[in-house]
Amino acid sequence: MSQTNILLEAGTNELEIVEFFIDEPAPSSFTGDTPEVSGMYRGYYGVNVAKVLEIIRLPKITAMPEVSHPSVLGAFNLRNHIIPLVDLSVWLDKTRQETDSPKVIVTEFNNVTTSFLVSGVTRIHRMSWEAVEPPNRYVSKMSGDCITGVVKLEDRIVFLLDLEKIVADLNPNLGLRLDMSIEWDATSRYRALVADDSVLVREMLKDLLQKAGFDVTAVQNGREAWELLLQIKGKSEAESRPLSDYIHVMVADIEMPAMDGHNLTKRIKEDPSLKQLPVILFSSLITDKLRHKGEAVGADDQISKPDVSQLAMRAKALIEQKLGAKTAA
Repeated sequence: MSQTNILLEAGTNELEIVEFFIDEPAPSSFTGDTPEVSGMYRGYYGVNVAKVLEIIRLPKITAMPEVSHPSVLGAFNLRNHIIPLVDLSVWLDKTRQETDSPKVIVTEFNNVTTSFLVSGVTRIHRMSWEAVEPPNRYVSKMSGDCITGVVKLEDRIVFLLDLEKIVADLNPNLGLRLDMSIEWDATSRYRALVADDSVLVREMLKDLLQKAGFDVTAVQNGREAWELLLQIKGKSEAESRPLSDYIHVMVADIEMPAMDGHNLTKRIKEDPSLKQLPVILFSSLITDKLRHKGEAVGADDQISKPDVSQLAMRAKALIEQKLGAKTAA
């Protein structure tokens, strides 16, 4: 299976997910304190098609020296690219039941290629982001905050995994970072609204942007951001003050339950009052192949995670450009 052409139009609030599963032994009874395994449990998970390069059979693996986590099985050569392989069941602290034909999902995001070993792949689902529910606090904690969405199908529940968090945990150099050698001007503080479904990313973005001179309000999806923007718009109009007295920039992830970043951007740019607000898409899906989607909905800028320094600098430049144009007018 290969996924090379994303057919979804930008701004429709739709996504496609690859559904896959992990089989693990299931205890059916106990002898004393020892479980007796006589069954199998199948857990269903999903990942955005936009992150999947292809799905292949398990190739020959070469061990990697000084691997820091037992889930990293090694690496393999795929068309002259050396790609690390992560056993997703080990990462999720599960015991994968051996099968004759496990599958490897090869992904690309944050400009990094990684692969994940799973028991098998079922199919691709197309759906609205409104059908994706944010995980409740209990599910988030039980999964180590690596589940970003829950999809309820007829006979099963599919958990959308935060693969970026997994990769960043395995290699901290791939996590969000702010260049502290830059002298961030703290005299001019701007107000930013940040929307991201990852608890970890929200908190880190808030902390790093504050160090770069922003006052940050963070929400977990596009719908929450849109509702807050409508409140700010109403306050601006009621008090006859410019929008920039309340907010200076919108920073949005693309993948979010309820409302994604593309749909949020489209709504903002189609609103007569909100369209002046600079919108920056900050996502692992900012690639040459997908950049046109952000352009189609009117995003002012698009920056690939994890470079918060670029985000902060370009956000300030956009804000000052907008404020300067308003002063000149």
